[in-house]
Amino acid sequence: PLCQYVGKTSVCLVEKGDLVKVGQLIGEAQGDISANIHSSVSGKVVAVERVMVAHGNYVNSVIIDNDFNDTWVELEECKDYSNLSKEEIIEKIKKAGVVGLGGAAFPTHVKLSPEEEIDTLIINAVECEPYISADHRLMLEHPDEIINGISIAKKVLNAKNVIIGIEDNKPDAIALLSDKVKDLEGFSVMSFPVVYPQGGEKQLIYAATKRKVKIGKLPASVGVIVLNVATCFAIYEAVRYGKPVVERIVTIAGNFDKPKNLKVRIGTPVEEIVREAGGLKDSTKMIVMGGPMMGEPIIRKDIPLTKGYSGIIALEEAYSDAEELPCIRCGRCGYNCPMKLSPSEIDRNVRNKKILDNEKYQVMSCIECGVCSWSCPSKRRLTQSCKLSKYYIKQKNSKKMKG
Repeated sequence: PLCQYVGKTSVCLVEKGDLVKVGQLIGEAQGDISANIHSSVSGKVVAVERVMVAHGNYVNSVIIDNDFNDTWVELEECKDYSNLSKEEIIEKIKKAGVVGLGGAAFPTHVKLSPEEEIDTLIINAVECEPYISADHRLMLEHPDEIINGISIAKKVLNAKNVIIGIEDNKPDAIALLSDKVKDLEGFSVMSFPVVYPQGGEKQLIYAATKRKVKIGKLPASVGVIVLNVATCFAIYEAVRYGKPVVERIVTIAGNFDKPKNLKVRIGTPVEEIVREAGGLKDSTKMIVMGGPMMGEPIIRKDIPLTKGYSGIIALEEAYSDAEELPCIRCGRCGYNCPMKLSPSEIDRNVRNKKILDNEKYQVMSCIECGVCSWSCPSKRRLTQSCKLSKYYIKQKNSKKMKG
Protein backbone atom coordinates (compact mmCIF):
# COMPACT_ATOMS: atom_id res chain seq x y z
CA PRO A 1 0.00 0.00 0.00
CA LEU A 2 1.17 3.52 -0.87
CA CYS A 3 -0.47 5.01 2.21
CA GLN A 4 0.43 3.31 5.51
CA TYR A 5 0.70 6.33 7.77
CA VAL A 6 -0.80 9.65 8.80
CA GLY A 7 -0.56 12.01 5.83
CA LYS A 8 -0.71 12.12 2.04
CA THR A 9 -0.48 9.04 -0.18
CA SER A 10 2.96 8.64 -1.75
CA VAL A 11 3.41 9.00 -5.50
CA CYS A 12 3.83 5.68 -7.30
CA LEU A 13 7.18 5.40 -9.11
CA VAL A 14 6.67 2.03 -10.83
CA GLU A 15 4.24 0.52 -13.29
CA LYS A 16 3.04 -2.89 -14.39
CA GLY A 17 5.89 -5.00 -15.78
CA ASP A 18 8.71 -3.28 -13.88
CA LEU A 19 11.27 -5.42 -12.07
CA VAL A 20 11.97 -4.30 -8.51
CA LYS A 21 14.43 -5.17 -5.75
CA VAL A 22 14.04 -5.28 -1.97
CA GLY A 23 14.48 -1.77 -0.58
CA GLN A 24 13.74 -0.05 -3.89
CA LEU A 25 11.74 3.17 -3.60
CA ILE A 26 8.33 2.52 -5.18
CA GLY A 27 6.33 5.32 -3.54
CA GLU A 28 7.76 8.81 -3.01
CA ALA A 29 6.57 11.03 -0.17
CA GLN A 30 4.66 14.15 -1.19
CA GLY A 31 3.81 17.18 0.90
CA ASP A 32 4.92 18.03 4.42
CA ILE A 33 3.41 14.96 6.10
CA SER A 34 4.04 11.84 4.05
CA ALA A 35 6.48 8.93 3.95
CA ASN A 36 8.43 6.92 1.40
CA ILE A 37 7.35 3.37 0.58
CA HIS A 38 9.85 0.69 -0.48
CA SER A 39 9.46 -2.73 -2.03
CA SER A 40 9.71 -5.46 0.60
CA VAL A 41 10.38 -8.24 -1.94
CA SER A 42 12.17 -8.61 -5.25
CA GLY A 43 10.16 -9.54 -8.30
CA LYS A 44 7.86 -8.18 -10.98
CA VAL A 45 5.13 -5.57 -10.64
CA VAL A 46 1.94 -7.25 -11.81
CA ALA A 47 -0.49 -4.44 -11.01
CA VAL A 48 -0.92 -1.00 -9.52
CA GLU A 49 -4.43 -0.88 -8.12
CA ARG A 50 -6.57 0.00 -5.12
CA VAL A 51 -6.46 -2.58 -2.33
CA MET A 52 -8.40 -2.82 0.94
CA VAL A 53 -6.31 -2.26 4.08
CA ALA A 54 -7.10 -3.08 7.71
CA HIS A 55 -9.25 -0.03 8.51
CA GLY A 56 -11.55 -0.81 5.57
CA ASN A 57 -10.43 1.87 3.11
CA TYR A 58 -9.08 1.16 -0.36
CA VAL A 59 -5.67 2.69 -1.10
CA ASN A 60 -3.42 2.71 -4.15
CA SER A 61 -1.06 -0.27 -3.91
CA VAL A 62 1.73 -1.93 -5.85
CA ILE A 63 1.19 -5.68 -6.35
CA ILE A 64 4.51 -7.52 -6.75
CA ASP A 65 4.99 -11.16 -7.79
CA ASN A 66 7.71 -12.30 -5.38
CA ASP A 67 10.58 -14.13 -7.12
CA PHE A 68 11.90 -15.28 -3.70
CA ASN A 69 15.47 -14.33 -4.68
CA ASP A 70 15.49 -11.56 -2.05
CA THR A 71 17.65 -9.36 -4.27
CA TRP A 72 18.38 -6.07 -2.49
CA VAL A 73 19.24 -2.65 -3.82
CA GLU A 74 22.65 -1.40 -2.75
CA LEU A 75 22.28 0.28 0.63
CA GLU A 76 24.21 3.39 1.70
CA GLU A 77 25.97 2.35 4.90
CA CYS A 78 27.38 4.94 7.30
CA LYS A 79 29.78 3.41 9.81
CA ASP A 80 30.70 6.71 11.45
CA TYR A 81 27.24 8.24 11.74
CA SER A 82 28.26 10.17 14.87
CA ASN A 83 29.71 12.86 12.59
CA LEU A 84 26.44 13.42 10.72
CA SER A 85 24.60 16.69 11.20
CA LYS A 86 21.02 16.86 12.46
CA GLU A 87 19.82 17.63 8.94
CA GLU A 88 21.70 14.68 7.44
CA ILE A 89 20.26 12.29 10.02
CA ILE A 90 16.70 13.49 9.44
CA GLU A 91 17.19 13.12 5.68
CA LYS A 92 18.32 9.50 6.12
CA ILE A 93 15.29 8.75 8.32
CA LYS A 94 12.98 10.36 5.76
CA LYS A 95 14.62 8.49 2.90
CA ALA A 96 14.10 5.16 4.70
CA GLY A 97 10.38 5.77 5.18
CA VAL A 98 10.53 5.48 8.97
CA VAL A 99 7.17 6.06 10.68
CA GLY A 100 5.89 5.47 14.20
CA LEU A 101 5.77 1.70 14.56
CA GLY A 102 3.67 1.76 17.72
CA GLY A 103 0.42 2.19 15.80
CA ALA A 104 0.02 5.84 14.86
CA ALA A 105 2.49 5.56 11.94
CA PHE A 106 3.24 9.31 11.94
CA PRO A 107 6.28 10.13 9.75
CA THR A 108 9.29 10.12 12.10
CA HIS A 109 11.32 12.74 10.23
CA VAL A 110 8.47 15.21 10.89
CA LYS A 111 8.21 14.24 14.56
CA LEU A 112 11.94 14.82 15.02
CA SER A 113 11.65 18.37 13.63
CA PRO A 114 9.52 20.22 16.20
CA GLU A 115 9.58 24.00 16.48
CA GLU A 116 9.54 23.80 20.28
CA GLU A 117 12.60 23.15 22.44
CA ILE A 118 12.64 19.54 23.64
CA ASP A 119 14.30 18.61 26.93
CA THR A 120 12.96 15.06 27.37
CA LEU A 121 12.73 12.12 25.00
CA ILE A 122 10.43 9.33 26.22
CA ILE A 123 10.79 5.87 24.70
CA ASN A 124 7.50 4.00 24.72
CA ALA A 125 8.31 0.36 25.49
CA VAL A 126 5.19 -0.13 27.60
CA GLU A 127 3.33 -2.38 25.13
CA CYS A 128 0.13 -2.38 27.19
CA GLU A 129 -2.20 -4.10 24.69
CA PRO A 130 -3.15 -7.66 25.72
CA TYR A 131 -1.48 -10.45 23.71
CA ILE A 132 1.10 -8.19 22.02
CA SER A 133 4.77 -8.92 22.81
CA ALA A 134 6.57 -7.77 19.63
CA ASP A 135 8.37 -4.86 21.31
CA HIS A 136 9.28 -7.05 24.30
CA ARG A 137 10.91 -9.57 21.98
CA LEU A 138 12.72 -6.80 20.09
CA MET A 139 14.16 -5.37 23.32
CA LEU A 140 15.51 -8.77 24.37
CA GLU A 141 17.10 -9.54 20.99
CA HIS A 142 18.32 -6.11 19.82
CA PRO A 143 19.00 -3.93 22.89
CA ASP A 144 22.20 -2.37 21.50
CA GLU A 145 20.59 -1.34 18.23
CA ILE A 146 17.65 0.18 20.12
CA ILE A 147 19.94 2.17 22.43
CA ASN A 148 21.91 3.42 19.41
CA GLY A 149 18.68 4.50 17.73
CA ILE A 150 17.60 6.32 20.89
CA SER A 151 20.98 8.09 21.03
CA ILE A 152 20.55 9.24 17.44
CA ALA A 153 17.09 10.68 18.21
CA LYS A 154 18.44 12.32 21.39
CA LYS A 155 21.14 14.04 19.35
CA VAL A 156 18.68 15.28 16.74
CA LEU A 157 16.34 16.72 19.38
CA ASN A 158 19.17 18.01 21.59
CA ALA A 159 17.28 16.47 24.51
CA LYS A 160 18.98 16.34 27.90
CA ASN A 161 16.98 13.44 29.30
CA VAL A 162 15.89 10.07 27.95
CA ILE A 163 13.29 8.01 29.82
CA ILE A 164 12.69 4.45 28.63
CA GLY A 165 9.25 3.45 29.95
CA ILE A 166 8.50 -0.27 30.40
CA GLU A 167 5.64 -1.99 32.23
CA ASP A 168 6.78 -4.06 35.20
CA ASN A 169 5.52 -7.32 33.66
CA LYS A 170 8.74 -7.29 31.57
CA PRO A 171 11.43 -7.61 34.29
CA ASP A 172 13.94 -9.18 31.89
CA ALA A 173 13.72 -6.22 29.49
CA ILE A 174 13.91 -3.73 32.38
CA ALA A 175 17.05 -5.40 33.74
CA LEU A 176 18.70 -5.69 30.32
CA LEU A 177 18.11 -2.10 29.20
CA SER A 178 18.96 -0.72 32.66
CA ASP A 179 22.34 -2.42 32.39
CA LYS A 180 22.87 -1.10 28.86
CA VAL A 181 22.21 2.55 29.78
CA LYS A 182 23.80 2.69 33.25
CA ASP A 183 26.86 4.57 31.96
CA LEU A 184 25.02 6.79 29.46
CA GLU A 185 24.49 10.40 30.49
CA GLY A 186 20.85 11.46 30.79
CA PHE A 187 19.44 7.96 30.26
CA SER A 188 17.10 6.21 32.70
CA VAL A 189 14.71 3.25 32.66
CA MET A 190 11.38 3.63 34.45
CA SER A 191 9.03 0.74 35.22
CA PHE A 192 5.30 1.33 35.40
CA PRO A 193 2.45 -0.77 36.82
CA VAL A 194 0.45 -2.83 34.34
CA VAL A 195 -2.42 -0.42 33.73
CA TYR A 196 -4.21 -0.02 30.39
CA PRO A 197 -3.76 2.31 28.49
CA GLN A 198 -0.38 3.11 30.06
CA GLY A 199 1.13 3.23 26.57
CA GLY A 200 -1.09 6.12 25.50
CA GLU A 201 1.15 9.07 24.63
CA LYS A 202 -0.37 11.59 27.05
CA GLN A 203 -0.77 8.96 29.78
CA LEU A 204 2.88 7.94 29.50
CA ILE A 205 4.10 11.54 29.55
CA TYR A 206 2.18 12.22 32.75
CA ALA A 207 3.34 8.98 34.39
CA ALA A 208 6.99 9.70 33.53
CA THR A 209 7.19 13.47 34.04
CA LYS A 210 3.92 14.64 35.70
CA ARG A 211 3.50 17.05 32.78
CA LYS A 212 -0.01 17.39 31.34
CA VAL A 213 -0.53 17.90 27.62
CA LYS A 214 -3.55 20.17 27.11
CA ILE A 215 -6.42 19.15 24.84
CA GLY A 216 -5.57 19.97 21.24
CA LYS A 217 -1.85 20.29 21.98
CA LEU A 218 1.05 17.99 21.08
CA PRO A 219 3.67 16.55 23.47
CA ALA A 220 6.22 19.03 22.12
CA SER A 221 4.21 21.80 23.81
CA VAL A 222 5.47 20.49 27.18
CA GLY A 223 9.02 19.87 25.93
CA VAL A 224 8.58 16.15 25.28
CA ILE A 225 8.78 13.84 22.27
CA VAL A 226 7.62 10.21 22.52
CA LEU A 227 9.03 7.50 20.25
CA ASN A 228 8.12 3.83 20.16
CA VAL A 229 10.94 1.40 20.90
CA ALA A 230 10.55 -0.31 17.49
CA THR A 231 10.76 3.09 15.81
CA CYS A 232 14.13 3.64 17.51
CA PHE A 233 15.35 0.32 16.12
CA ALA A 234 14.22 1.44 12.63
CA ILE A 235 16.00 4.80 13.10
CA TYR A 236 19.27 3.00 13.82
CA GLU A 237 18.93 0.71 10.79
CA ALA A 238 18.10 3.68 8.57
CA VAL A 239 21.04 5.84 9.71
CA ARG A 240 23.69 3.13 10.15
CA TYR A 241 22.84 0.84 7.24
CA GLY A 242 20.59 2.93 5.01
CA LYS A 243 17.96 0.23 5.41
CA PRO A 244 14.36 1.26 4.72
CA VAL A 245 11.37 -0.05 6.69
CA VAL A 246 10.48 -3.19 4.75
CA GLU A 247 9.79 -5.52 7.69
CA ARG A 248 8.80 -5.49 11.33
CA ILE A 249 8.23 -7.81 14.30
CA VAL A 250 4.59 -8.93 14.58
CA THR A 251 2.93 -10.90 17.38
CA ILE A 252 0.74 -13.72 16.06
CA ALA A 253 -1.39 -14.68 19.05
CA GLY A 254 -4.71 -16.04 20.22
CA ASN A 255 -6.52 -18.83 18.41
CA PHE A 256 -3.62 -19.98 16.19
CA ASP A 257 -2.14 -23.49 16.20
CA LYS A 258 1.39 -22.09 16.64
CA PRO A 259 1.27 -18.56 18.09
CA LYS A 260 4.62 -16.77 17.88
CA ASN A 261 6.47 -13.55 17.14
CA LEU A 262 7.54 -13.27 13.51
CA LYS A 263 9.62 -10.88 11.45
CA VAL A 264 7.25 -10.10 8.58
CA ARG A 265 7.78 -8.18 5.35
CA ILE A 266 5.51 -5.16 4.93
CA GLY A 267 2.70 -5.89 2.47
CA THR A 268 2.49 -9.62 3.25
CA PRO A 269 -1.17 -10.76 3.07
CA VAL A 270 -2.68 -11.89 6.37
CA GLU A 271 -3.45 -15.34 4.92
CA GLU A 272 0.29 -15.99 4.42
CA ILE A 273 1.04 -14.95 8.00
CA VAL A 274 -1.77 -17.18 9.29
CA ARG A 275 -0.29 -20.11 7.38
CA GLU A 276 3.14 -19.48 8.95
CA ALA A 277 1.51 -19.68 12.40
CA GLY A 278 0.07 -23.12 11.69
CA GLY A 279 -3.35 -21.88 10.65
CA LEU A 280 -6.44 -20.92 12.62
CA LYS A 281 -8.24 -23.18 15.04
CA ASP A 282 -11.77 -24.19 14.01
CA SER A 283 -13.34 -22.15 16.82
CA THR A 284 -11.97 -18.84 15.45
CA LYS A 285 -14.64 -16.24 14.75
CA MET A 286 -12.60 -13.09 14.23
CA ILE A 287 -9.16 -11.85 13.19
CA VAL A 288 -7.95 -8.49 14.49
CA MET A 289 -5.07 -6.46 13.05
CA GLY A 290 -3.32 -4.84 16.00
CA GLY A 291 -4.29 -5.51 19.60
CA PRO A 292 -7.71 -6.62 20.86
CA MET A 293 -8.41 -3.20 22.41
CA MET A 294 -7.44 -0.81 19.61
CA GLY A 295 -7.06 -3.13 16.64
CA GLU A 296 -9.16 -3.38 13.48
CA PRO A 297 -11.36 -6.47 12.93
CA ILE A 298 -10.81 -7.63 9.36
CA ILE A 299 -13.29 -9.44 7.12
CA ARG A 300 -10.82 -10.66 4.48
CA LYS A 301 -7.57 -12.60 4.65
CA ASP A 302 -5.95 -10.83 1.70
CA ILE A 303 -5.49 -7.65 3.78
CA PRO A 304 -1.78 -6.65 3.63
CA LEU A 305 0.34 -5.96 6.70
CA THR A 306 1.21 -2.27 6.98
CA LYS A 307 3.91 -0.55 9.03
CA GLY A 308 1.81 0.45 12.04
CA TYR A 309 0.48 -2.97 13.05
CA SER A 310 2.41 -5.00 15.64
CA GLY A 311 -0.03 -7.86 16.03
CA ILE A 312 -2.51 -10.21 14.40
CA ILE A 313 -4.92 -11.68 16.94
CA ALA A 314 -7.37 -14.55 16.40
CA LEU A 315 -10.38 -14.58 18.74
CA GLU A 316 -13.00 -17.20 19.58
CA GLU A 317 -15.67 -14.53 20.00
CA ALA A 318 -16.54 -11.78 17.55
CA TYR A 319 -17.12 -8.29 18.92
CA SER A 320 -20.50 -8.30 17.18
CA ASP A 321 -21.69 -11.45 18.98
CA ALA A 322 -22.72 -9.55 22.12
CA GLU A 323 -26.27 -8.22 22.14
CA GLU A 324 -26.39 -4.44 22.49
CA LEU A 325 -28.72 -3.34 25.30
CA PRO A 326 -30.06 0.09 26.35
CA CYS A 327 -27.73 2.36 28.32
CA ILE A 328 -28.36 2.04 32.08
CA ARG A 329 -26.49 5.30 32.86
CA CYS A 330 -24.08 3.54 35.19
CA GLY A 331 -21.28 5.98 34.33
CA ARG A 332 -18.59 3.31 33.94
CA CYS A 333 -17.55 4.55 30.50
CA GLY A 334 -16.85 8.08 31.74
CA TYR A 335 -15.27 6.90 34.99
CA ASN A 336 -12.82 4.63 33.15
CA CYS A 337 -12.06 6.97 30.22
CA PRO A 338 -8.39 8.05 30.45
CA MET A 339 -9.26 11.32 28.70
CA LYS A 340 -12.20 12.06 31.05
CA LEU A 341 -14.75 12.17 28.23
CA SER A 342 -18.43 11.21 28.37
CA PRO A 343 -18.72 8.35 25.86
CA SER A 344 -22.40 7.70 26.67
CA GLU A 345 -23.33 11.28 25.72
CA ILE A 346 -21.21 11.08 22.57
CA ASP A 347 -22.94 7.82 21.64
CA ARG A 348 -26.36 9.35 22.29
CA ASN A 349 -25.63 12.24 19.94
CA VAL A 350 -24.54 9.82 17.21
CA ARG A 351 -27.77 7.83 17.53
CA ASN A 352 -29.85 11.02 17.55
CA LYS A 353 -28.14 12.26 14.37
CA LYS A 354 -26.38 15.10 16.20
CA ILE A 355 -22.91 13.77 15.49
CA LEU A 356 -21.28 17.17 14.89
CA ASP A 357 -22.37 18.31 18.35
CA ASN A 358 -19.74 15.96 19.74
CA GLU A 359 -17.00 18.46 18.96
CA LYS A 360 -18.04 20.42 22.05
CA TYR A 361 -17.84 17.18 24.03
CA GLN A 362 -14.09 17.12 23.20
CA VAL A 363 -14.42 13.90 21.19
CA MET A 364 -11.37 14.91 19.13
CA SER A 365 -9.19 14.18 22.17
CA CYS A 366 -10.40 10.55 22.24
CA ILE A 367 -7.42 8.18 21.90
CA GLU A 368 -9.64 5.29 20.73
CA CYS A 369 -8.32 3.00 23.47
CA GLY A 370 -11.54 0.97 23.61
CA VAL A 371 -11.91 1.14 27.41
CA CYS A 372 -15.44 2.59 27.22
CA SER A 373 -16.77 -0.24 25.05
CA TRP A 374 -15.08 -2.96 27.07
CA SER A 375 -16.32 -1.57 30.40
CA CYS A 376 -19.93 -1.07 29.25
CA PRO A 377 -22.29 -3.67 30.81
CA SER A 378 -24.79 -3.00 28.00
CA LYS A 379 -22.17 -3.81 25.33
CA ARG A 380 -22.78 -0.56 23.49
CA ARG A 381 -20.47 0.41 20.60
CA LEU A 382 -19.13 3.49 22.36
CA THR A 383 -15.65 3.51 20.82
CA GLN A 384 -17.17 3.19 17.35
CA SER A 385 -19.38 6.23 18.06
CA CYS A 386 -16.30 8.21 19.08
CA LYS A 387 -14.41 7.14 15.95
CA LEU A 388 -17.37 8.01 13.73
CA SER A 389 -17.72 11.42 15.36
CA LYS A 390 -14.04 12.19 14.85
CA TYR A 391 -14.29 11.20 11.18
CA TYR A 392 -17.26 13.48 10.43
CA ILE A 393 -15.85 16.39 12.42
CA LYS A 394 -12.54 16.10 10.52
CA GLN A 395 -14.49 16.07 7.24
CA LYS A 396 -16.42 19.19 8.30
CA ASN A 397 -13.28 21.05 9.36
CA SER A 398 -11.48 20.00 6.17
CA LYS A 399 -14.28 21.45 4.03
CA LYS A 400 -14.12 24.69 6.04
CA MET A 401 -10.40 25.03 5.36
CA LYS A 402 -10.86 24.38 1.64
CA GLY A 403 -13.90 26.60 1.36
